[in-house]
Amino acid sequence: MRRLLIASLIAVSACLGCKHIFDPSLINDATSEEVVRVEPLSWWTGMKMPLQLMIQGPGISEYDVSVEGLSGTRASAAHKADSPNYLFVDVQLGSESGRCWIVFSKDGEPVFKYPYIIRERAAGSAQRESYTTEDMIYLIMPDRFANGDPENDSCWQGGVYDDGSAMAWKVPDTPDTVDRKDPVSRHGGDIQGLIDHLDYIAGLGATAVWNTPLLLDNQDYESYHGYACADYYHIDPRFGDNALYKEYVEKSHEKGIKVIMDIVTNHCGTAHWWMEDAPFKDWIHRFPEYTQMNALFSVYMDPGAAHTDLQRQESGWFVPSMPDMNLDNPFVLKYFQQWAIWWVEYAGLDGLRVDTYPYNEPGPMSEWCKAVREEYPGINIVGECWDPCIPQLAYWQADNPNKNGFNSNLPSIMDFPLRDAMIGALCEDRVWWNEGMTRVYSVLAQDFVYHDLDNMMIFFANHDHPRTGDILRADPARMKLALAMLATLRGIPQLYYGDEMMFLERKDCKSHDGAKRIDFPGGWADDKVDLFGAERSGIAADLHDYTARLFNWRKGCRAVQHGKTLHFLSRKNYGVHNVTDNSYSYFRYTSDDTVFVYINNNDETRLLDWSHYSEFVPGPIRGTDVLSGETVLLQDGLPIPAHSALIVEFDR
Repeated sequence: MRRLLIASLIAVSACLGCKHIFDPSLINDATSEEVVRVEPLSWWTGMKMPLQLMIQGPGISEYDVSVEGLSGTRASAAHKADSPNYLFVDVQLGSESGRCWIVFSKDGEPVFKYPYIIRERAAGSAQRESYTTEDMIYLIMPDRFANGDPENDSCWQGGVYDDGSAMAWKVPDTPDTVDRKDPVSRHGGDIQGLIDHLDYIAGLGATAVWNTPLLLDNQDYESYHGYACADYYHIDPRFGDNALYKEYVEKSHEKGIKVIMDIVTNHCGTAHWWMEDAPFKDWIHRFPEYTQMNALFSVYMDPGAAHTDLQRQESGWFVPSMPDMNLDNPFVLKYFQQWAIWWVEYAGLDGLRVDTYPYNEPGPMSEWCKAVREEYPGINIVGECWDPCIPQLAYWQADNPNKNGFNSNLPSIMDFPLRDAMIGALCEDRVWWNEGMTRVYSVLAQDFVYHDLDNMMIFFANHDHPRTGDILRADPARMKLALAMLATLRGIPQLYYGDEMMFLERKDCKSHDGAKRIDFPGGWADDKVDLFGAERSGIAADLHDYTARLFNWRKGCRAVQHGKTLHFLSRKNYGVHNVTDNSYSYFRYTSDDTVFVYINNNDETRLLDWSHYSEFVPGPIRGTDVLSGETVLLQDGLPIPAHSALIVEFDR
């Protein structure tokens, strides 16, 4: 009789849409064994993305599901998966926020319920601003930056914490240990360490931070980098928790710093919880034997590409520890769309960076970008498209006029060709024709290929590259040239942590990745040197101050942020031969403001030939030397020392 009464109350609630009629006290709460997880963890009113819950629990597909307790909110459809332990439930939301209940029934009788939170969306959330050419992005590998909370260093043996949902998260065991002597173990850097050094980041002139992934990576080896995700909705407990990450974003905003989340849609880690029991057989790409991707990006735009090559590029695994997700499965795609939107909304993020972008299926990823940008029209998303071929790189930017009609909907791309040109040029002393600074000139001369130059992320290093200081033979003068170009060339600059002081790789380990992903001195209590503070001296202090002057100046320079480029290449005559001078100069300008940059990558001083630039502006010009703050007269004979940059700002 009691069960019939409860069923009647639910039916009346569904008909009348009245949350007061439904009495949750009459239905048992689900145990953690009955409902293991519900994702997304929560949702908001007023969202454009339709809500689809993924519910996991033993035999959960045997139950009927309803959503009760909030007016206008109801379950509109339920979809079974290949595994009986999953249900995908479409939820139609009303305008009311608060706690509702997912009710699981059999034979018309409710058996247990699970709480779910629908929050009121923050005012203006959809109109949030993102990173642009006005920003400098500071890239940090959190595990190597600073250990603000040593208590979270130890491996977890289970436990729970509040994760922003209606239920606590049961934290799994985390086997990878903290050992700073081991270059591929965890070193203990965390979110609190990021919070503790926001003043340092802001002082550099950075206005945005991109952290490598902070979500749970539970591999038993090399989990420090975070790119083998084991749970898409939870911060790794060795970094902190969801609430601390949200606090980090809020405190960053107080310092004028935007936060960009690094996300991975192409692959998860073999330690991800769903690898033991995936919802669908095609949830990930499976092969009779391990099949690695072929890193052949040309297959997407090549009309003569073999289908087998295309399939391997789309479906092959990145590495054996990273299973390749199948975004052609609509439930997988929806899962990743909602996951990205959830983090933007929950944490108040300012932008996204997508790892290994061209390894995803292009069509579904286009839909992924479209969904995120429909929710947040102003948000920027940059994709890692590691391709040295300029036309192939341009293919991935939104609205590029591709012959096959493909539109990625990806607004921003990382400029790997420019990075390669900058580093190649600075390494060369004796040059010929297309070598030295001609490399940079030639890459920028192909800017006509790109659809949106303002959405090119430029950089000379990230976490996947050798340390720039090692490449440049620990030469601070060449390092300054790299920094000068990064601050003044077109696009959105990104600086890798430590390059502002020319960090060098560890020489005591064989791991290439571990050697370059070094700890920031001063980030640990027992460090003998603190480069975050006043202990900087010598080359480190000089380079740090050079970087800070450049990028703090850049924050107010409209000509660099939004101006056009006019560039010049010098040639020298040696008899019948005409070779490059290994210098490069350019103007960044608007209708009102101008910046003149001269990069002297030669071993000797160069004397300025101002007549060379007469087509832009005649006669001597008086301006301000950005690096010294002194007034300088741009005229014939002005000396520019070897391996130095002259940056002068003047009114047109």
